[in-house]
Amino acid sequence: MAATTTGAPALRRKRTRERLRILGFLSPWLIGFSVFFGYPLIATVYFSFLHYNQIERPEFVGLRNWTYVLTQMPLFGPALWNTLWLVVVMVALRVVFGLGIGLLVTRITSGAGFFRTAFYLPYLAPPVAATVAFVFLLNPATGPVNGILGAVGIPAPSWFNDPHWAKPSLVLLSLWGIGDLMVIFMAALLDVPKEQYEAAELDGAGAWGKFRYVTWPSITPIVLFAVVTGVVQTMQYYTQALVAGKLASGVSIGPGTVIQPGYPDHSTLTVPQLVYSLGFQNFNTGAACALSLVLFALAMAVTVLLMRKRAGLLPAED
Repeated sequence: MAATTTGAPALRRKRTRERLRILGFLSPWLIGFSVFFGYPLIATVYFSFLHYNQIERPEFVGLRNWTYVLTQMPLFGPALWNTLWLVVVMVALRVVFGLGIGLLVTRITSGAGFFRTAFYLPYLAPPVAATVAFVFLLNPATGPVNGILGAVGIPAPSWFNDPHWAKPSLVLLSLWGIGDLMVIFMAALLDVPKEQYEAAELDGAGAWGKFRYVTWPSITPIVLFAVVTGVVQTMQYYTQALVAGKLASGVSIGPGTVIQPGYPDHSTLTVPQLVYSLGFQNFNTGAACALSLVLFALAMAVTVLLMRKRAGLLPAED
């Protein structure tokens, strides 16, 4: 009985040391999560109920910021539509194009290293530099792309200067830098067991049959990963759309110049740009925080929906 009584405190001390050791290993992540996610999220929720212009003392206004964002802000509808359009079209095309390039490169037997490098290098270009180059190439008056299209008799669009072509132009820019998805899909494709291809070939499966019954079930987790991360990244789409709109507008940018994003005709305006405009151009921090929370909730809802649908994508387990 005495041994049992004296052993209990020792066991508790051992468990305490184990918990402290685990917390020690987790402390870098816990500190980073608290400083860079937890505190900013709580502060954003707090300021969304305040009127705060970053100069005067904050004033509690209840749901006024939320009412303004959801029902009274004139550009919220176009910005939300553009963001969702980019999420659907850009993410889908990037996944399809990245998978296609990955399949192509993995089947090249001669000069595979050169083609891998050629397809991956554009991804390393800084977003601003890549956007500037694309605006120059697609310039409707002096760009070489329209010059080539005109030489072969194809009607040349106005690209970033046309509201109907501005978002497709951004999609083309994103497809140009497809190197990240190409590498991910290449790794997944090279990891598919060759024995399964041989067995499918013995069963009479052609190229499409091997892709459908062997390749696709093996890479669906990677496809799901690419879709989810693509949705989250596109929900935060900001730099390329802002730079392209400013350059295509032809307005000289100097000290103190304030340019409303979304050129032409708000066709490239995204929700992150609207958050920046509210918070740092109009100094309406409360409304900017409310809008950022709407974007956060929308991104979480889409992510949860995709994860709930993963059963239809992932192969069934025996």
